[in-house]
Amino acid sequence: MLLKNTKIIIITPIYEDNEASSMLFQEISEILDYEVYIVAVDDGSVIKPVSIENVENSKLQGVVIKLKRNLGHQGAISVGLGYVSEHHSDSKYIVVMDSDGEDMPSSISQLIQSLSSKNVDLVVAKRKSRIESLIFRIFYAVYKLIFQLFTGRTINFGNFMALKPGAVSRLVEMRELWLHVAGCVLTSKLRIATCEIDRGARYTGTSKMNFVSLALHGFRGLMVFAEDVLVRVGIACSLIAFLSIFAGMAAIVLKVMGIATPGWFSIALGVLLLVFLQTAALTLMTLMLTGVVKSGTMVSARYSDFVHSIIHSKDK
Repeated sequence: MLLKNTKIIIITPIYEDNEASSMLFQEISEILDYEVYIVAVDDGSVIKPVSIENVENSKLQGVVIKLKRNLGHQGAISVGLGYVSEHHSDSKYIVVMDSDGEDMPSSISQLIQSLSSKNVDLVVAKRKSRIESLIFRIFYAVYKLIFQLFTGRTINFGNFMALKPGAVSRLVEMRELWLHVAGCVLTSKLRIATCEIDRGARYTGTSKMNFVSLALHGFRGLMVFAEDVLVRVGIACSLIAFLSIFAGMAAIVLKVMGIATPGWFSIALGVLLLVFLQTAALTLMTLMLTGVVKSGTMVSARYSDFVHSIIHSKDK
């Protein structure tokens, strides 16, 4: 059991969702009987910016970090983690969750309990049930299959997670964090535990993510493992090229034996030659790109570069 004086930092990205975030803060205040500190990252909201009064009205302490521009969901989380790593390294537990209600505050204790083990650095929420439409679930299943095929890894979690300070310090030094949080967690080599949790319903409004945004988010997950993806594509292309050579030799043998029908040999050999040339070129390109990715030296961005202002709540 957690002690009441256990300090929990909750990081939540918010974009044009002031009403839902207010409901989240209120529910956190009512459900969690711990010392909670809110780090609300306003991801460049213009119409409905987040106010620190929303945190204070829920009888919570916290801070609202207003960004200079819209960074996107993953960028806002990265800013929040960077801020916590620099200013709240004494916190025992850090939780990352969405502000729309789909990540339920009632599940936080469950995540924290799973994080209490000394052999666990980070606990991620694996969805036990979903409320999304059938089409969304089908596309999500296809994405997971593609992700596993191209990277050799299984991704079955999102951004709802609980971390220890050491895990936060490690993640903020990884440039992949700004690209895809879940993908960064997979490649971080941290000791990860999973916790099956139901997905809640949105407090109000509709999701800001459309199909294009979701597809882009999925591709960014693959980009985290760009080197693995390129190598696997190169191997597949090499295999196809080898098979085309084998098939071409078989066609020549059949032609010599007089088994091939008129016109068949030239068409088959021409198609196989095109396949070989295309796959050979693609293999060469993937090998070159793999070298570029491997030798790349992108410097991790600092969260403070994107911060417009930081507003703290008043002391109780």
